[in-house]
Amino acid sequence: MNVITKTVALPDGRTISIETGKLAKQADGSVVVRMGNTMLLATVCSAKDAVPGTDFMPLTVEYKEKFGAYGRFPGGFTKREGKASDYEILTARLIDRALRPLFPDNYHAETFVNVLMISADGVDQPDALAGLAASAALAVSDIPFNGPISEVRVARVDGQFVIDPTFEQLAKADMDLMVGATYENIMMVEGEMDEVSETDLLNALKAAHEAIKPMCLVQKELMKEVGKETKREYCHEENDEELEKDVWAKCYDKAYALATSANTDKHDREAKFSGVKEEYIASLNLSDEELEAKAGMIDRYYHAVEKEAMRRSILDEGKRLDGRKTTEIRPIWCEVGYLPGPHGSSIFTRGETQSLTTCTLGTKQDEKLVDEVLTHGKERFLLHYNFPPFSTGEAKAQRGVGRREIGHGHLAWRALKGMIPANYPYCVRVVSDIMESNGSSSMATVCAGTLALMDAGVQIKKPVSGIAMGLITDKGNVKYSVLSDILGDEDHLGDMDFKVTGTKDGITATQMDIKVDGLSYEILEKALNQAKEGRLHILGKITETIAQPREDLKPHAPRIVTLDVPKEMIGAIIGPGGKIIQDIQEKSGATVSIEEADGKGHVEVAATNKESLDAALSRIKAIVAVPEVGETYDAKVKSIMPYGAFVEFMPGKEGLLHISEIEWKRFETMEQTGLKEGDMISVKLLDIDPKSGKFKLSHKALLPKPAREEKKEEK
Repeated sequence: MNVITKTVALPDGRTISIETGKLAKQADGSVVVRMGNTMLLATVCSAKDAVPGTDFMPLTVEYKEKFGAYGRFPGGFTKREGKASDYEILTARLIDRALRPLFPDNYHAETFVNVLMISADGVDQPDALAGLAASAALAVSDIPFNGPISEVRVARVDGQFVIDPTFEQLAKADMDLMVGATYENIMMVEGEMDEVSETDLLNALKAAHEAIKPMCLVQKELMKEVGKETKREYCHEENDEELEKDVWAKCYDKAYALATSANTDKHDREAKFSGVKEEYIASLNLSDEELEAKAGMIDRYYHAVEKEAMRRSILDEGKRLDGRKTTEIRPIWCEVGYLPGPHGSSIFTRGETQSLTTCTLGTKQDEKLVDEVLTHGKERFLLHYNFPPFSTGEAKAQRGVGRREIGHGHLAWRALKGMIPANYPYCVRVVSDIMESNGSSSMATVCAGTLALMDAGVQIKKPVSGIAMGLITDKGNVKYSVLSDILGDEDHLGDMDFKVTGTKDGITATQMDIKVDGLSYEILEKALNQAKEGRLHILGKITETIAQPREDLKPHAPRIVTLDVPKEMIGAIIGPGGKIIQDIQEKSGATVSIEEADGKGHVEVAATNKESLDAALSRIKAIVAVPEVGETYDAKVKSIMPYGAFVEFMPGKEGLLHISEIEWKRFETMEQTGLKEGDMISVKLLDIDPKSGKFKLSHKALLPKPAREEKKEEK
């Protein structure tokens, strides 16, 4: 067994090792990446040839965390790992987005990348190592790949950038970014921030890239040592140079004219571009067999023509497909309160992209339980994004939630979550349903989410807006143009998709995918500054619609009151077998939840009307009230003894009303007092024994003193 290991140091002195030759040797490439006690196994396998007719890169990336890696059993009935969690899908997307642009354009063989967390100690975060592991597996294979790449997490803790922070360090950070890059260029960015400046974001990217460079170099060393510098030969495309020249000669001018025609209708524009291709095909007078043989090549060549026409129109004439200037934002209109049923609702429309968003307020019982291998807890702010096929005019069924929907929703969640007050009593769910889509529906979700939250009366700290930026470059980046508020075609045919969200005071989240080599920090800085102008413009449109959160909730929204009680009173509120808390809920109509935290009992009472809320609160306050000497209470006789009556004067609080304290006259027996079990009697709390805690109660202290008693006191 020939095992080869390489190590690379992080800026703080910690080391990462990459080992190959021990596990999964039948895969095309296999490595184990380790930092501390966290270990990831990455494998890659690629078919020897492409499926006929495939004209794209069929790459599949999976990331999975094993519960046994952390010494845990999986939850659920089957007690085994099931479908991928949202976190695992999001991690797989981060790997995919950095790898996919670097496969050769004409490599179309099915390729599968699998990354497994096989060991963890809860200190180091495995997702920060996943991109490095996947790239290293490609490096030790013979699969063509224009890498290597690596990914790191960069966080800012106490003003200092930390590469691949621990869980403990990240909890203190005001920036959390995942960055993927080759030695030369940044390829992918995603993260959240606490309203930071554009300069701070750029500096974080630079710090991340400097840490990635040695990781790329060590992969090249590993590739050389295992003898995989020469990659497999392949031919996944048929080409016809004469046909390609003919397509360009006969279609380019027509496509360029359409690109500069300022057509604002997406479907009409698509139909006209398709018409140019169909007209060309008709002019060839091909038989059905000949057309079938050449259709794939014609599609590919015409796509290149359309792409170049759009790009030259922007670079040479400054004309975008819909006629806008490079910095111009599409027309925006907003509306709040459109839906009467939800607790908050909004419509945000920008050009041909539209989000219908709702906000729902819930109680502690509506919290999302998080039970990942390394992460446990509850989530009180949820954001879900749906992209139905009708939003783009497609005639097909919607089959569940896809990876794209999870990724877009997560980005919008990151953008908004920092604006929810830390101690906000409600569980909040925002749902964005995309009604129309032509570019940047995730950013429309951020804007619509802000509107819906304010319409619901959620007292967010500040409104948030988002914008997607694009980039068009020529070879060598000699000439480039940064585009604000990109169309779907500008994303598809362009070189960059850079989403930025933030308040008036700074950036809250970002996501960037770059499809071109050699992107300079100068271009990134220009894109960020242009994005800020666009964000503030969109923010103005939002605040024109609703300037600040509504002062009160909608009439049908739940009312929630929270209070802290002594830890020892939790049992009294719940009662034996939950009897007391169930009775409170049944009789009041309110929902009551209680949990222990920070040495206290945190009680949450929710109801849809004030009467129910007050009734439940009254019961709870009575239970947790502390007896006060000198106060008068209505007590219930619980039992009769020869020497007095035991009475309950507060919920859970009983004391002895001695026979001598019932009236001013003397009773020989309790029968003479007339008291029976179940009777109500007013009592005054005279004293609490400091040692035993027993209560001294009196009824006669509430009665007028007879004259003879007053004379006795005078003597």
